[in-house]
Amino acid sequence: MTELDTDLVVVGGGLGGVAAALAALRAGQRVILTEEYDWLGGQLTSQAVPPDEHSWVEQFGVTASYRQLRDGIRAYYRRNYPLTPRARARRDLNPGAGHVSRLCHEPRVAVAVIEEMLAPHRGSGRLRVLQPYRPVGAETEGDRVSAVRLAHRDSGEEITVTGRYVIDATESGELLPLTGTEYVTGFESREVTGEPSAPAEAQPMNMQAVSVCFAVDHVDGDHTIDRPADYGFWREFRTDFWGGNLLGWNTPNPRTLETGTRSFTPNPDDDPDAVVADQRLSGGDANLWTFRRIAARRNFTPGAYESDICLVNWPMIDYFLAPVIDVPDAAARLAAARQLSYSVLYWLQTEAPRPDGGTGFPGLRLRGDITGSADGLAQAPYYRESRRIAAEYTVVEQDLSVALRGDKGAVPYHDTVGVGMYRIDLHPSTGGDNYIDVAASPFRIPLGALIPVRMENLLPAGKNIGTTHITNGCYRLHPVEWNIGEAAGTLAAHCLQQSTTPRAVRNDPEQLASFQDRLTAQGVELSWPDIAGY
Repeated sequence: MTELDTDLVVVGGGLGGVAAALAALRAGQRVILTEEYDWLGGQLTSQAVPPDEHSWVEQFGVTASYRQLRDGIRAYYRRNYPLTPRARARRDLNPGAGHVSRLCHEPRVAVAVIEEMLAPHRGSGRLRVLQPYRPVGAETEGDRVSAVRLAHRDSGEEITVTGRYVIDATESGELLPLTGTEYVTGFESREVTGEPSAPAEAQPMNMQAVSVCFAVDHVDGDHTIDRPADYGFWREFRTDFWGGNLLGWNTPNPRTLETGTRSFTPNPDDDPDAVVADQRLSGGDANLWTFRRIAARRNFTPGAYESDICLVNWPMIDYFLAPVIDVPDAAARLAAARQLSYSVLYWLQTEAPRPDGGTGFPGLRLRGDITGSADGLAQAPYYRESRRIAAEYTVVEQDLSVALRGDKGAVPYHDTVGVGMYRIDLHPSTGGDNYIDVAASPFRIPLGALIPVRMENLLPAGKNIGTTHITNGCYRLHPVEWNIGEAAGTLAAHCLQQSTTPRAVRNDPEQLASFQDRLTAQGVELSWPDIAGY
């Protein structure tokens, strides 16, 4: 078996993993970065989800390196795409003019920019990327991870990697059970956390839905896919809180839980410059076509795009029948989630009510070329919730809820290593719960949420930090995940260079101040200006 050694092993090449690797590389460390799928970037690329960001993202509230990623995406469009002069001139170019984000774009562009950011480090020989590899085992010595065993996704060939620090940046916290690290899943109980939105008893197998996203455009011709094997089941499926069949235009409003009717109008003749993507005003999901549109044809020269391209990450593809973490048949459940996505597409093409009174949109064409997959869907499932470490500090709802904190804003953690902002946005979960949506104050990321209660050289770098099921709902989004990863990678490098430990950095005021100075110097914002949540 091949054996490799390095300073820092980063398992998982999503946004947190990439940010962790870049931070450690900038500090001069050697890094091995592993990823299961063909694209680095996780929720932004292989999962195909445009960035979910707060309302001030163009001004402040993200790290300098995350802004470099965003700027790089816009620059890539300006260099390579046939933008109209007006679109090209816009500093805040939004290629898709989607209503969910100020930067809706094709996932392949983010892949190119991420690779560009990593390229100098690959060239230097200090970064080695193992792809496509997934973790299958680990060795520990006391409270330290001594080795991680990886298997090639296709051939099964195994590699063992060792490093002074190991970062779990997988989408579901896969290293936690493999290393015996203490963790939780699903809902904690109200008795333990004190959270108003938590249930009376813990529900560890009650987790948010996963979704398998896909991209479509709408062109001439009939592009109807074969009828999915499970279509009959999903066509008739309904649940009490939904307001109708899952495959339908009637869905609950996440913020009010009232049933409302979504519209769907392919290729509206709208002006992309008139789109205002601002979560303070609305969730942006009234018209599902423009909700997560990733290419607005009117941003490009006439004829360049036959159609807009729409990314389908809508409520009706949420798979909440069963959890996919810590179950023996996870592969079968993920296959069922893919069947749901195909069924939604088939319903759209054949039976969805149209505004003109007809049914079906056969011109909807599945764009697997946009998501980089042979089967037409995103390469990877979109995990909203991960296993979460038992941490030195766990973020709870009452730390940041607008209703509970009022004008005081979120708790100003003294050990802040970054900032984030999103409403607590929990999708329907496997225990049969409806959306949970809570207004949040702009919050800080406490270092204590990155420190496991026992392990000494393992750090989380994604949705696996010390949040609860409830607060995961606002710490799981793109810029927050990036900030968490950047803090974790910087922390590992800092500890290696200062001969200290993450726990000592947090608990020694002088060491903590030194580490926070380091983060600030590299462009990590540690606090917010005086702004109100939403």
